[in-house]
Amino acid sequence: MSAVPESPSRPTVTEREARQVAEAAREQDWRKPSFAKELFLGRFRLDLVHPHPLPADEDAQRGEEFLAKLRDFCETKIDGALIEREARIPDEVITGLKELGAFGMKIDTKYGGLGLTQVYYNKALALVGSANPAIGALLSAHQSIGVPQPLKLFGTREQRETFLPRCARTDISAFLLTEPDVGSDPARLATTAVPEGDAYVLDGVKLWTTNGVVADLLVVMARVPKSEGHRGGITAFVVEASSEGVTVENRNAFMGLRGLENGVTRFHRVRVPASHRIGEEGQGLKIALTTLNTGRLSLPAMCVGSGKWCLKIAREWSAAREQWGKPVALHEAVGSKIAFIAATTFALEAVLDLSSQMADEDRNDIRIEAALAKLYGSEMAWLMADELVQIRGGRGFETADSLRARGERAVPAEQILRDLRINRIFEGSTEIMHLLIAREAVDAHLSVAGDLIDPDKSLGDKARAGANAGVFYAKWLPKLVAGPGQLPGAYSEFRHGIDLSPHLRYVERTARKLARSTFYAMSRWQGRMETKQGFLSRIVDIGAELFAMSAACVRAEHLRGRGDHGREAYQLADAFCRQARIRVEELFARLWTNTDELDRKVVKNVLAGRYDWLEQGIIDPSDDGPWIADATPGPSTRDNVHRPIR
Repeated sequence: MSAVPESPSRPTVTEREARQVAEAAREQDWRKPSFAKELFLGRFRLDLVHPHPLPADEDAQRGEEFLAKLRDFCETKIDGALIEREARIPDEVITGLKELGAFGMKIDTKYGGLGLTQVYYNKALALVGSANPAIGALLSAHQSIGVPQPLKLFGTREQRETFLPRCARTDISAFLLTEPDVGSDPARLATTAVPEGDAYVLDGVKLWTTNGVVADLLVVMARVPKSEGHRGGITAFVVEASSEGVTVENRNAFMGLRGLENGVTRFHRVRVPASHRIGEEGQGLKIALTTLNTGRLSLPAMCVGSGKWCLKIAREWSAAREQWGKPVALHEAVGSKIAFIAATTFALEAVLDLSSQMADEDRNDIRIEAALAKLYGSEMAWLMADELVQIRGGRGFETADSLRARGERAVPAEQILRDLRINRIFEGSTEIMHLLIAREAVDAHLSVAGDLIDPDKSLGDKARAGANAGVFYAKWLPKLVAGPGQLPGAYSEFRHGIDLSPHLRYVERTARKLARSTFYAMSRWQGRMETKQGFLSRIVDIGAELFAMSAACVRAEHLRGRGDHGREAYQLADAFCRQARIRVEELFARLWTNTDELDRKVVKNVLAGRYDWLEQGIIDPSDDGPWIADATPGPSTRDNVHRPIR
């Protein structure tokens, strides 16, 4: 048995090394078609999403039966106002959810779970999240990124048989990747897992461990040092939260999601059996990213629920509140906000259901679709909540408790704004999602021409890349000139009273324009393309709007075909597409006309202190503590606030 060396200091990595770590963790192959990937390449593959895929009858029946039970539980057992006041989900609520099977929604029935599809899992999250978003986050973190999903994808039979029955009914799980000085740059991960006999010894500190305060099981990402017999690298482990040396040092508090059991967890010489390692050494980031391919869909699910609630409150309030002789909804300034909320909620649900059903069918690769759903859902839900607060006026800024105290309906509009804000940061911030999606969107280009702009490649490699690129672009570029979007009769099956076919023709034409713009930018900037984050963000946002337009039209036609509010669905899809087209044109204009270069100069001057005179005349209420807490490995000096719920 070898001695355990002291944990090394935090790894120092260059920008290039950090990118290489992230690139190595990517799923490299595209074994299945992807609607969104094709869209970014200028190919509008409507056949991949239309007709709208449907769940099997038995899946739908099982899902609907559970939703009915969950709705009754939410209406009778969950007091969202109490959770907001006390900043804690009552233990009896969590116990009740366990008994209901809500912690095993995505776990196979053979392990004691409910075996719900992704579609119905998301419907359940939207429902419970509307009762209280912190409960939605609890269930999502447990199943979408906690122990069940990684084991489902990468675990051994023994691991699944050991842990999944616990996760389905009794145990709560958490996912631990982030550290005090490590967010979206995992190359600098400092938590170590040093091999010792038939085990690993963990040392390090993890930050923002959602569910960590109450968790029984943890998925922990740690760096295994390379040594004889060990390939090393970032590796995933299942860790018992009750293990000696695991200390929850703090329960964190936030501007929203006040019931969230999120903490700081320290590991000091925590012994983890080698049999609890998920996958191989060095596969940790790949496991995390693959888990998130569908796990990310839980956030837009709760965003859809929020949109529905915003619409309900906007409708009821705007009909009751009169201004200048008529309901405020009939004033255009307010009406346009309501129209935005209604149309966007319809589109978000279309994106979510389409992506989820494709995930269930497993016919398509949905890594880009899920990422777009998360990005678009989190941004648009925040805008809808902000518009609701504006529609409510002073009452939107007032807390529900204050409204109740003075005799009015206790509408928590300001709370939903606070609760939704984290979704633009959770599971990949908007900025990181832009970069992640952009990388996937240009994958085909980098596959054939990447060596041309790689400074480490030899002249021979560049020559071969040039030849391959010539063949690829000779076939690809001519296809971007013309397409069905220029034919007046194309997509005529979407013409039923209200005509949605012009919107689909617009998507087809605009996808080709998007691909041409991307190609032009790569030709212009080549190796510097990765630094043009403003440009890449706009490219991704255009793609997100086109995906949402496609999903909205497909959903409208699906609802019309089954006689389910078809005319109203067409009207909402038409309104959304017209709103989205305006946003798309603005984004295209900003591709080439923007202040990106000037902004970079201003930022350099800000960091150099040349504008510090502008900061004069204020008082900074912050204290003088460090910007980033000390995460030096070692024994904990604080009380353990871990509180498992039984």
